[in-house]
Amino acid sequence: MASKPGPLTRWPWHDMGNYKYALVAPWAAYSTYRFAAAKARGEEGDLLSLFVLPTLLFRLLYTQLWISVSRHQTARSKHRIVSKSLDFEQVDRERNWDDQIILTALLFYVVNWTAPIAQGLPWWNPRGLVVTALLHLGPVEFLYYWFHRALHHHFLYARYHSHHHASIVTEPVTSVIHPFAEEAVYFGLFAIPLLSMMATGTGSVAMSNAYLIYIDFMNYLGHCNFELVPKLLFDLFPPLKYLMYTPSFHSLHHTQFRTNYSLFVPFYDYLYGTMDKTSDDLYERTLHGREEAPDVVHLTHLTTPGSLLHLRLGFASLASAPLRSSSSAAASALAMVERPLAALASVFGRTAFRCEANRMGNLSTETWVVPRYTSQYTSKKDAHAVSRVVERAVADAEASGAAVLTLGLLNQGYELNRNGELYVIRKPEIKTKIVDGTSLAVAAVLHMVPRGARDVLLLGKECKVVAVLAQALCERNIQVRVVDADLHEALRQQISPELRGRLALSCSYSSKVWLVGDGLTEREQEKATPGTHFVPYSQFPVTGGGDARADCVYHSTPALVAPESYENLHACENWLPRRVMSAWRAAGIVHALERWPGHECGDAVTGVDKAWRAALAHGFRPYDAVAEPGQTPADAN
Repeated sequence: MASKPGPLTRWPWHDMGNYKYALVAPWAAYSTYRFAAAKARGEEGDLLSLFVLPTLLFRLLYTQLWISVSRHQTARSKHRIVSKSLDFEQVDRERNWDDQIILTALLFYVVNWTAPIAQGLPWWNPRGLVVTALLHLGPVEFLYYWFHRALHHHFLYARYHSHHHASIVTEPVTSVIHPFAEEAVYFGLFAIPLLSMMATGTGSVAMSNAYLIYIDFMNYLGHCNFELVPKLLFDLFPPLKYLMYTPSFHSLHHTQFRTNYSLFVPFYDYLYGTMDKTSDDLYERTLHGREEAPDVVHLTHLTTPGSLLHLRLGFASLASAPLRSSSSAAASALAMVERPLAALASVFGRTAFRCEANRMGNLSTETWVVPRYTSQYTSKKDAHAVSRVVERAVADAEASGAAVLTLGLLNQGYELNRNGELYVIRKPEIKTKIVDGTSLAVAAVLHMVPRGARDVLLLGKECKVVAVLAQALCERNIQVRVVDADLHEALRQQISPELRGRLALSCSYSSKVWLVGDGLTEREQEKATPGTHFVPYSQFPVTGGGDARADCVYHSTPALVAPESYENLHACENWLPRRVMSAWRAAGIVHALERWPGHECGDAVTGVDKAWRAALAHGFRPYDAVAEPGQTPADAN
């Protein structure tokens, strides 16, 4: 909201949520019926009203494409303009970017219904292009310039325009984030060419919709946080610098506030002396760009088809909330989009792609996503192909100069790469440190074990985390009970001889604390006594939904709260809440900050207490979302 919200700040349908699209439904149904009825009578149907709904849908898809491409380019960072942090507050503030698209559709329907001149327009009229171009370059740009300058007067700025300028680091949709009253004035300006075309008989369906797409294109272009306008355009036609702005030109308006007021055409800033003198220099520098080598790369992968849309490159509203499964009708409808996209990612994605770029002081970190999802990692048929993609990502990380690579989720599976050791064996001189995060993950699990617990039940398969966890529990004088004979024998061989007395083979499930790995079944959960704490040591949460015990307590997967100094964190990591990251991801950051010389992969362990103390020293905080009985932490978030 603006700092001092004025009248008509809120959009009329603010409280309707996504149900606001129902406002368009009756108009769309009526226009379709009217067109079909006209055709049945042998008359020409009204194309303008018929195309309102398809145009709305196209603009939604078009906007999302801009969002995804812009975020991908920003993650690459080479041509980034402003390096400041973008946070969850901005994502929430810009969630209603589709309001102006809905308003456009409603206004088109109303004008078409009430104004005879807007009915029966031809598909194309070339004269409309000339009228639109002249009126946009003249009255629209001129009036916008002076209205924009007025909005920067403290009275209007505090009540309206400060809402838009709260976003210093801009994204494409920042361009349409305005209070309702301010947006209504813009619509009045953009209506000048449209209504003039109709009044002069030069209007057409194609030109009316093309003007909307032009406005979208220029709006989104100017609010990208990276430079993409090629210099060749200005070299071939020098006057273009007065007729077309660039992202770097408009970014100065968001950082300097009192310069570069023009809408899309900088001519008026040149004319009235409000052009920022650094505009050309900033354009040159950002267009040339500079490669930023990441210090830390976190390698993750897709989990479910829905996780693709949950990525920072996907839907902002989904990415800013924890990933959770749902059986609702909306989720089923979304799955129709998810699965084809996930299939395409698997087919065409031969290597990991950058999803997110962050910074913590001088440390640069990136998240790379392997375009494969969990079912492919666990499939024998796909295992070899997955292994090749992961190994290629490790090589790419070293080539990029990364000091540390963390293996998230199933990228560190023993069957896949022996907890990352395979890459060190194949290339002993590898400079990038491979970190599986075991030490910090175990430390996070120990923090979630309720105080005063004297014994725990350890369930799951033999793995590195289980062995280190059992050793750490025994060192803390906590009795470790194991019901699986094979796991018990394997752990006996791995923990120190003097601690083996605290490791017991048991047939009882009476322990009040269960440390569980992947695949805890509903049948196993039923054996727990009321009040049992389920503490996962896996990267995947305990199955929730109908499988959750209503009388038990569910803890989160091992995770830590990121320090406030960790910038540009505005997407949730899988099922974890905001500003919380998995212990495995945090481990790589701590490893790089401490400049530890060795790998933590294969059998190598940094040290549980050592990793925990270092993490706390660098500002990470313990995290444990203890869900209410009957919920899992993912449900509670």
